[in-house]
Amino acid sequence: MDVYFCNSMKHFLIVIFFFTLTVSSAQNATIVKWAAMNDLLHQKNDTTYVINFWATWCKPCVGELPYFLDQEKKLSNNPVKFYFISLDFKKDFSTRLIPFLQKQNITSSVFLLDEPDYNAWIDKVDSSWGGAIPGTLIYNSSKRKRQFYEKDFTAAELEQTLKQYIQ
Repeated sequence: MDVYFCNSMKHFLIVIFFFTLTVSSAQNATIVKWAAMNDLLHQKNDTTYVINFWATWCKPCVGELPYFLDQEKKLSNNPVKFYFISLDFKKDFSTRLIPFLQKQNITSSVFLLDEPDYNAWIDKVDSSWGGAIPGTLIYNSSKRKRQFYEKDFTAAELEQTLKQYIQ
């Protein structure tokens, strides 16, 4: 294992984040701790971020997932990044999450958030979030737009919502 010494905490967190990605990756999903998510929620650029919190055991989550994947493909030439944050249990990573992703042929950026104390981080995502899933944070810092949606989207609702951030 290589050890990197950094001049700032930000660089240290980036090194830790990529170390976490390297160590925990399996197929197309990665197990992460909150520190990696916290950085993802506060990017300062002109990209629109769509961060969907879901789980394989959540029927509405699984029901809306194809709409997000469809939009990800449709908007691939735009400055938009989609991240799918699984709230499945860490113990189910290899036996439930990975097989689900393989069966559905999902190649998107998927992270399993290994932070079982939801009360410690839910308000950090958005203070309006009651903790129900599906939940989706969409933001674009350069356009000063940030909204959390504690609901499941229809295909049309998601497309209309994303247009507000893209145009």
